[in-house]
Amino acid sequence: MEVTLRQLRAFTALARTGGFTRAAESLHITQSALSGLIKELESQLGVRLVDRNTRRIQLSEVGREFHSVATRILRDLDGALENIDNLKRLRRGIVRIAAPQLMASTLIPEVIASFRREHPDIQVHLLDCAVENAIAQAVRGEVDVSIGPHREGLAELSADPLFDLPFMAVFPPGHPLESLKHIRWTDLVRYPLIALQGQFTDRLALDLYRMADIPAIHPSHEVAFMSTALSMVSAGLGVTAGLPYARTLVDLYGLRMRPLQDPVIRRQFFIYSRLHASPPPATQAFVRHLHEHVGTRDWRNPE
Repeated sequence: MEVTLRQLRAFTALARTGGFTRAAESLHITQSALSGLIKELESQLGVRLVDRNTRRIQLSEVGREFHSVATRILRDLDGALENIDNLKRLRRGIVRIAAPQLMASTLIPEVIASFRREHPDIQVHLLDCAVENAIAQAVRGEVDVSIGPHREGLAELSADPLFDLPFMAVFPPGHPLESLKHIRWTDLVRYPLIALQGQFTDRLALDLYRMADIPAIHPSHEVAFMSTALSMVSAGLGVTAGLPYARTLVDLYGLRMRPLQDPVIRRQFFIYSRLHASPPPATQAFVRHLHEHVGTRDWRNPE
C-alpha cells in the first residue's frame, strides 16, 4: 500500500471544502484529477472514504476517522518542511563555535556582531577555552566548528585554513625595544619573557632553534592565557610574543606591538569541523562570514 501526499492533500481539501469543485480550485488542479486521486486513495485503502450524491459529499465513518490522521500527518510534515526552509533561508538556526580564549576576546566577538547584524535570527554560542580544549570540542562533536593552530593527529577533523600570521613582540611603551628599528628574537629574549604554557612555548622554542639556532628560551613566567601575559607586561613584569589578531586587546592594555624578525615565525590557524559531517546552513553561513571578515583585516602591516 503506497498512499501518496497528493492523495492525502486531495482528500483533506475535499473534506475541508465539502465539494469537488472548490477542492480542485484550492489545489489548482482539475476536478477530474481530484476525483481520480480520491478514487486511487480509496482503492489502495480498500474502503470508501467519501459518500457522494448529486448535491454534496460527506465523509463516511471511516473517512472521518482517517481525516483526523491525514490532517495530523500533513500538519507535521508541513511544519517540518517550514522548519527546514527557515534553516535554509537563515531565518533560524544555532551556530556553536569553540575558540582559544585570546581569539574569543578579540577577533570572534567582532565577527559574531557583524554576522548577527546580517542574520539577526541566528544564535551564535561561543565557547572560550584553552587552545587544545577548543580543538577537542570539535573532535567530540560538542561544537560545530573550532578554531585553532595546526596540530598533528587530527584525522577525524577537516581543517579549513583561516589565516597565517607572524609573531609580534609586545612590550610596554617606553621599553628599550621601542627604540629599535627592527626587533629580532635575540633582542626580545634578553628581557624577562612571559609565555604561554604547553605546546605554545615548546613549539616556539623548537622553531627558534631550527630556524636561527637560538638557544632554548627560558620564560620568566608561564601562564595559561594571553590576557594574563598582557596584564603582566602592562605591569612591567616583562615582554611577550603574540599574533596580530590580538591587536585590540594589546591596545586596550596600552601596549606596543611590533613585528619580530630574524627569523620570521608564523602560525597558521584553521577552522576545524568533523570530517564527513554536513554542517547546517547557519554554520556554513557563519564560516563564510568569518573568512570574509578575516579577509578585510590588514595584518601584513600591524604597526
